[in-house]
Amino acid sequence: MNELLLETRALRKRFGGLVATDSVSLAVRRGECHALIGPNGAGKTTLIAQLAGSLAPDAGSIIFAGEDVTALPAHRRAALGLARSFQITSILPSFSVLENLALAVQAVSGSSFRFWQAVKDETALFDRAREILHSVGLAEIAERQAGSLAHGEHRQLELALALATRPQLMLLDEPMAGMGPEESEQMVALIAGLKGRYTLLLVEHDMDAVFRLADRVSVLVDGRVIATGTAREIRANAEVRIAYLGAEEVA
Repeated sequence: MNELLLETRALRKRFGGLVATDSVSLAVRRGECHALIGPNGAGKTTLIAQLAGSLAPDAGSIIFAGEDVTALPAHRRAALGLARSFQITSILPSFSVLENLALAVQAVSGSSFRFWQAVKDETALFDRAREILHSVGLAEIAERQAGSLAHGEHRQLELALALATRPQLMLLDEPMAGMGPEESEQMVALIAGLKGRYTLLLVEHDMDAVFRLADRVSVLVDGRVIATGTAREIRANAEVRIAYLGAEEVA
């Protein structure tokens, strides 16, 4: 797990007098779950937007799978295997869960539905869609209308849509946001099941989830990465405890 899949080099973004990303250098190894944490206003959203391609940096570079993608738009990065989950807005509420995912699989495969036959006759697309739904725990509600899903189920479908792109790396943007304890526990289990199969960059406020899931953690404060290490190392880091976790946090 030493090969770098994603790397930022002195990434910088300014909004007027505010430096939102202050020369951030971050390295995500292939196959790891790497968490990015920090207080509100630390610059996490700005950094993720730059990685995904929806926001251009003012300086620095982004290297993904050995290629400089700094100037590439979001759809080009997605084609290379960089998927951002939990910010997907393309769910069609009047379509079933299965139909939503089949459309995503179709878009990636480059095939097209035939207008003279039923969509459900596209066997290969729907077999792949069902396989993904099973992996995220939605197989039993495949025929349910997507607009009727509970919040946690909606997040699971967003995760399934990201998986449909066959990503090399998944940017998981606050997957537990708005969830209750039971839903959060289910999402932790799902993400744990993805570890090792995909490279994950996890942005999350739930510290219990972070420390259970992450192989390494980077801490962002005032637009700067102040520490990177294992969960144990981050818990024991005095600067991190003062700046973010709270002085009472213990290793």
